[in-house]
Amino acid sequence: MGLEPELMPVVDGRRELVAWLVLGFLVTFLVTRFVTRAIRQGRGPFRDASVGGVHVHHEVYGIFLLLGTGTVEFTYRPGGAGGVVLALLFGAGAALTLDEFALWLHLEDVYWSREGRSSVDAVLIALVVGVLLLVGANPFDADEADSEAVLALTLAVNLLFALVAILKGRVLLGVVGVFVPLVALVAALRLARPASPWARRRYPPGCAAADRSLRRFPPGRRNRWDALVDLFAAVPRATPARPAVRSAAGG
Repeated sequence: MGLEPELMPVVDGRRELVAWLVLGFLVTFLVTRFVTRAIRQGRGPFRDASVGGVHVHHEVYGIFLLLGTGTVEFTYRPGGAGGVVLALLFGAGAALTLDEFALWLHLEDVYWSREGRSSVDAVLIALVVGVLLLVGANPFDADEADSEAVLALTLAVNLLFALVAILKGRVLLGVVGVFVPLVALVAALRLARPASPWARRRYPPGCAAADRSLRRFPPGRRNRWDALVDLFAAVPRATPARPAVRSAAGG
């Protein structure tokens, strides 16, 4: 009698803790966005937290959770139920911290602005990384490598492709490419986005690559990733197109 194929990989060992971490991360992020939206709309009993008149951002709680769980893990290395609790708390702390990622960048409260959408980008990318680790896509696992030298060379080349992809403005593909080498290679060979560091440095204004990049990614262009971010962040207002200015000579 043949073995029936499994729909999901067996979650055990390290991946069991990753599963609890991802669960804590996802639930905390969803609850946080629900609460912050309720506060913004004045619904329910939720209010902004403050100490001595100073608003306390929820990333503060996340930072303390990350510091506390990291300290306990390195000091005691608990197993069993203790490890599960730490994984849940670490995931919760990571979600609270990354949910205000935009605050790290801008050093001001841009949570419900266009700039604040980068927080959701960071959370979703982190969630993708967690899912990849959960299914066993670990580029740093040397158990199946032929030798440490081959592993080191493969990692170096793959990380280089992933870095090029990120510099080209293809952050999601670059991050996924760290775990899936072919994705990193394809993303590194593709056209850079106009506002990316790669385009600003290597696509001089007026060159063929710059023109192709602008045609491929025109200002205001939206994709399916933007629609996903819209579910959790403020939807940016459409910028009305300016009418073309006609020259006096043209009539």
